[in-house]
Amino acid sequence: MKRNNIKKYGLLLVFLFMFLTISSCEEDFLDTDPQSFFTPENSLNSANGMRAILSSAMANLRAEYYGDGAPLITENIFSEVAVEGTTDKSGPAQDLNLLILPDANLNSNNTNRIGWFWREWYEGIKLANTVITRIDDAAYESEEERNDILGTAYFHRAYRYYRLTQQFGDVPLLLREYTQPRLDFASAERETILEKMKADLEFAAQWVPEDVPRGEVSRGAVNHLLTKVNLALADFDGAIAAASHVIDGGKYALMTTRFGAEAGDPSKNVIWDLHRPENKSTPENTEAIMNVISRLGFEGAGSTTSLMRQAVPLWWRFINTPDGANGMSDRPNIEIPHVLSFGRGIGRNRGVIYSTKMIWTDPNDLRHAPGNWMNMEDLTYNAESLRDADNPFYNQNLQLFNDEGTILCSDTIRNWYGWPHYKLFIPDPESVQPAGGHSDWYVFRLAETYLLRAEAYFWKGDPGSAAADINAVRNRAGAADMAPAEVNIGTILDERARELYYEENRNTELTRMAFIFAKTGKAAYNGKSYSPENFHLDNFWYDRIMEKTDFYNRGVFTIHGDEYTMSPYHSLYPIPASAINANTQGRINQNLGYPGAENNVPPLTEIVDN
Repeated sequence: MKRNNIKKYGLLLVFLFMFLTISSCEEDFLDTDPQSFFTPENSLNSANGMRAILSSAMANLRAEYYGDGAPLITENIFSEVAVEGTTDKSGPAQDLNLLILPDANLNSNNTNRIGWFWREWYEGIKLANTVITRIDDAAYESEEERNDILGTAYFHRAYRYYRLTQQFGDVPLLLREYTQPRLDFASAERETILEKMKADLEFAAQWVPEDVPRGEVSRGAVNHLLTKVNLALADFDGAIAAASHVIDGGKYALMTTRFGAEAGDPSKNVIWDLHRPENKSTPENTEAIMNVISRLGFEGAGSTTSLMRQAVPLWWRFINTPDGANGMSDRPNIEIPHVLSFGRGIGRNRGVIYSTKMIWTDPNDLRHAPGNWMNMEDLTYNAESLRDADNPFYNQNLQLFNDEGTILCSDTIRNWYGWPHYKLFIPDPESVQPAGGHSDWYVFRLAETYLLRAEAYFWKGDPGSAAADINAVRNRAGAADMAPAEVNIGTILDERARELYYEENRNTELTRMAFIFAKTGKAAYNGKSYSPENFHLDNFWYDRIMEKTDFYNRGVFTIHGDEYTMSPYHSLYPIPASAINANTQGRINQNLGYPGAENNVPPLTEIVDN
């Protein structure tokens, strides 16, 4: 029975499963009243039935990257690459000291999506555990097929727990399907969880096939995730071995030559090709390890990317010409229709000077080359009222200041910053004013595998091997080599920001590195050492953000009057209060720094499967 042979029966089961599991006792999972969502004897007695549940798990994972206020934005703004740029109202995650609380609104497009991660990661765990618990209820053609399905379920569970342990720290560890109400969950220590996920992924790496349809879990994806789990456990040899299976296994290679529909366009380059929607999942693309699928007309495609709305500046309003006239228009049917090329941005995912200016020091880097990267000064004044008035600034490049030094933009937070056009430009044929249409999206890409292995080499004290892996990524982009003496976590993070902006889960990875510094006691490039005992008061995550952004705790206010603030304890998200309060017969701990942490008890340090 082939992996991609999920016929109408399997698809119907996916929709039935999703329909019957959409609601839960509490808005924020953990669900204390699990439902009997299907009759096992007539639904999960075949490999197709099991794969249908795993397809639902992939759809759950996919949702992080799509829609208005996508959860990935929260990952970006809790890091040093971006801030929340919605400046015309209170509520968005800007004054974190005031707003990020366990009983606040933690799952809204207009505030943040912390609660989405808690709820949806546990929903994905629930799906995976259903397959794991019932794995021997189905008939299979071979042991290989059974173990492939089990390994894929292990991957999905490990992916969620990897994310949860970096986002929330100690969390409840659920290892099987629950069919009766539970009110006695307990937090498990994060490294205990990760050790279990490591063992599961090592099993999966033996059985999950390498060659699978795009949009499914491959052996490469398993080893990529295993690399991250090993890093989180400070098992640097294990991380190198897992990454090397991907890099040196012969299945994957960085894309270094032109490919795809626009390969013949001399004005473009391989960086552009790599991020075209139609190229991400093509067999020609040897760099994609795991993608999520969303295409116009594709059954179950879900939301659009909304990328140009979320991450492009609000360029079309509040910008004047040097002589004081309104300079911009978002209309599509005009002589210079910028909205068709760049979308109608609102600046929600606002890149900071670190990610838009500071890291771009190599003039030959194709990722920052004209045409791939856009600065506000690359746009031109396009309001037709200027043309009609014979204004000399019509179709001239934008200026931030006039000759007298007067600023020409009323809100530089939301309206004025650069962005990676090659990554954010997603055609949107369904919208008159494009917001960012359907596109497959990279979850794991080989460029990140190289940077993960480089990081593991760094932690082991092998800067030469680390530099070689970093330079494989840099050279593909036309950038000069990095010398071994330059390699540290800061320069690795810089390269990740250049290569993986709006792809990687930046907060997750930055927090993981902060935990490693605390665990190992190794001094960071800033000269500081850290300890797990006072992680919520002093950690690398916070110091890195304070070093690289010019927003938090510097007296920066939005035009609505809200101040950007942050504290070290924000390195971990708050556990939603509703999940803690519903768990009346047990104790889910709150992260230190947030109200409720005074009631914590020691977390579990041994696997409890009951």
